[in-house]
Amino acid sequence: MAGWLSAAVALLLVAASLAVYARYRSIWNSIHRVAITGLGLQPPQYTRALNILLIGSDSRAGANRRFGSGIQGQRSDTIMILHIAPGHQRATVLSIPRDSMVPYLPCSVEPGFAGQQADQGEERINATFASGGPGCLWKTVEHETGIHIDHFIQLSFTSFEHIINDIGGVSVCLPEAVNDPASGLRLTAGLHHVMGAQALAFWRERHIGTGSDLQRIRRDQYLMAALLQAAAHSDILGSPTRLYSIVVDAATAMTTDAGLDQSTMLRIADSLRGLSSRSVQFVQVPEVPYPPDPQAEVMFDQPQAGTLFAAIAHDATLPGPARGQRPRAGPRTPVTAAPSTSAPSPTSPAQAKSPAVSGVSRTYGGIQGSARACGDKAAFAGGDVPGDFTGG
Repeated sequence: MAGWLSAAVALLLVAASLAVYARYRSIWNSIHRVAITGLGLQPPQYTRALNILLIGSDSRAGANRRFGSGIQGQRSDTIMILHIAPGHQRATVLSIPRDSMVPYLPCSVEPGFAGQQADQGEERINATFASGGPGCLWKTVEHETGIHIDHFIQLSFTSFEHIINDIGGVSVCLPEAVNDPASGLRLTAGLHHVMGAQALAFWRERHIGTGSDLQRIRRDQYLMAALLQAAAHSDILGSPTRLYSIVVDAATAMTTDAGLDQSTMLRIADSLRGLSSRSVQFVQVPEVPYPPDPQAEVMFDQPQAGTLFAAIAHDATLPGPARGQRPRAGPRTPVTAAPSTSAPSPTSPAQAKSPAVSGVSRTYGGIQGSARACGDKAAFAGGDVPGDFTGG
């Protein structure tokens, strides 16, 4: 199942909330913390930037049983690196597709995870989390990207709907109608203000368009942008009741590394508080089909991926495409949901703003934080996503 929550926004809300409610130690103590060991030699820190590994777990334990109690274990269906530049003037969110193939690395045993041995073969990157937990995923991401990770934050399904409801919902915009019984998403074309259940259905949607995981990531980026915009325009800090609800719902569903203490969390909050949605860039790792299984798995597209990783590691301007390079097209066979029968939307795609896509974000299959999906049919239909490097 697709990952579910804008971890970057959750981090912003939780951290800012804890600054106000620092005296509520019981809430702070409800965050689960894991001591991370066995990372080995980490990549160097070239700048004072902060890099946080954001993990969306698909665990069906506890209250998550309603999403499929027969599914055992947990996988990292959302993997992102939140890069906060020195000076706190901009941020980049790098998405790593869950089906990216990576080498087996030796990983220590963590509570609830068996760990894994080094092997000559390769595995999907979300399997590293299933075997070795957040520490194994952290180690693998650093090994494959060369980006120094400072902390991780992991969230699961249950609090998503509650947090969306706590902030008063978010606005999503669709270029065409969607009616998908599998996810429960039923919306007409145009702008909609949705609450928790529909927002979760939007995040989980994977049965429309081409079926590409990168296309799903693109749609999820639009929802993350909508959350950023909602947080920027709502008076959350001015409502103690709403703020307290967000703190409780997010903190009780959060797992972090033991080093992410309260003072560090508040420092991150201070870094994020002044960011505008236009200063946040969403991108994804350039990928190509994995030759042994090109229909289901992908691999990092080199040297483009390495160039992007190096730019983030050094906090340099993200590179555009190499001269003569053209993005590889995604699959053209659409997986189409039935037409929607819901009520008309108050705003048509023609009336809504076009997506804010810079040259760099288009190169790397992403958007800016100020974007809306109204004009981006490729993220929902059978056409190619601009910058979609994969056929899987």
